[in-house]
Amino acid sequence: MLLKTGILALCAFFAAAGCAGENSRINALVVTGQCNNSHNWAVSSEILKKTLEDTELFEVDMAVSPARGEDMSGFKPQFAKYDVVVLDYEGDEWPEETKKEFVDYVKNGGGVVVFHATDNAFPKWEEFNEIIGLGGWGGRDEKSGPMVRWRDDRVVYDETPGRAGTHPPSHDFQVINRDTEHPVTKGLPEKWMHTADELYSKLRGPAKNLMVLSTAYCDPKRRGGTGEHEPVLFTIDYGKGRVFHTVLGHVGPRDKAPIRCLDSVGFIVTFQRGAEWAATGKVTQKVPEDFPTADKVSVRKGYSAFEG
Repeated sequence: MLLKTGILALCAFFAAAGCAGENSRINALVVTGQCNNSHNWAVSSEILKKTLEDTELFEVDMAVSPARGEDMSGFKPQFAKYDVVVLDYEGDEWPEETKKEFVDYVKNGGGVVVFHATDNAFPKWEEFNEIIGLGGWGGRDEKSGPMVRWRDDRVVYDETPGRAGTHPPSHDFQVINRDTEHPVTKGLPEKWMHTADELYSKLRGPAKNLMVLSTAYCDPKRRGGTGEHEPVLFTIDYGKGRVFHTVLGHVGPRDKAPIRCLDSVGFIVTFQRGAEWAATGKVTQKVPEDFPTADKVSVRKGYSAFEG
C-alpha cells in the first residue's frame, strides 16, 4: 500500500512538473532607447510590450539604452536569458562586447524580431545585416546587397545600383501572403488590408537564408512608389537562430499623427505570431475573428492606448 501511494505521489509530482513546463511563459526582451527623429521609440516599445503580453504567452522585459550621444559602454543586455529579443532600436553603436554577445545569442538558437526602423540601424555591422536580411538608409547602397522583389510568382534579387530605403507617405495598403504554409501566415487570409503605415521599399542587404512571407505593392502613382511588390514580412535563418522581420509599424512624433498602424489587427496578429515562431519554431495562436479581409482594414481602436 505504501509503495502504491508513493508511486501515485511521484506520478502526481511529474504530471504537475510537466504541466508547469507546458504553461511556462516565453521570455522576451524588447531592446530600445534610441531612434531617429521620425520615430518615437518611447511609445512604440511600450506598445510592442503590451502586444506581446496580451497573448498571455510572453513575459516581457525592457532594455533601454542610454540616450543618443551618451556613454554606451555599460549597455549590456543579457540576451542569453531570453527566448526572443525584439529590436526597436536605431541609434548609436553598441559596445563590441554587446555586439559579440548578440551575434552569439542568435547563432546559438536565440529568436529575434526585427521591428520597422530597426532595419535602418548599424549599416556597417556585417553580422547584424546578415541577421536582419535587408535594411535601408544609413548610407546603404548596391554594395550592401541586392533588393528583393517578388515578380512572376517568385523572389527576384535586383542588383540595380542605387541607395537603399524609401517609402511613400503613410497609407492603407494590401498585404499578400506569398508563403501560406509558414507557421506565421498559416491560416491567415491570403490577402489582407493594413492600415495607415509606411510601406518600406528598396531595402537592400545580404538576403542570405531569407524567406519572403508577405509582400505589398508599392503603387507608382504615389510619391515614392516603386511599382514593385516589396517584402513586408520575411524570415532569416542565422546559425541556429530564427529571425522574423516586419517592416510594418511606423510610429512618428506623437503630435503629428495617430498611431493607427499599431492598432491594425494585421500588424498585431503577425507581430504576435512572428515573435512566438522566432522563440519556439511554432505558432499556437488562433486567427482572431476580426482579422482584416482583402478589401477591408480592421482596427482595434485605441488598442495601443496611445492614440489621441
